[in-house]
Amino acid sequence: MKWITREHVHVDRVACPWLIRRFIDPKAEFVFVPRNTDPTTITDGIVFDMAGVELGHHGDSCSFDAIVEKYRLSGDPALAKVRRIVNLADTGKQALDPLADALEKLATGFRLASKTDHATLEKEFPLYDALYAYYQNE
Repeated sequence: MKWITREHVHVDRVACPWLIRRFIDPKAEFVFVPRNTDPTTITDGIVFDMAGVELGHHGDSCSFDAIVEKYRLSGDPALAKVRRIVNLADTGKQALDPLADALEKLATGFRLASKTDHATLEKEFPLYDALYAYYQNE
């Protein structure tokens, strides 16, 4: 399946593709469109983390939260801990948890060290894999 989001990925737009690949669609294809793209014009794929879409920000919830809820992934305690860190880092509340603050800084560094959004995903997925593995064995 094709999944579509805005270009210049950061915390949520990396965490969501990781979540999708690891728990929903291992063969997911990600397409990055310009920030000003109207999501209602996209007809070929599942849109996430864009204004006004189901799998986007709603109140204090980020797109990662929306995907966890829609695909009923909330029963995994390790994923719940990753979800909390992603939410805090993505919603400007990273000061509430040192790990969320670190995730925000690392996400910025990965984006700056990558030439494309796909390269950012490739470099950053192991970070989420490690965080998830840590919480599985906590």
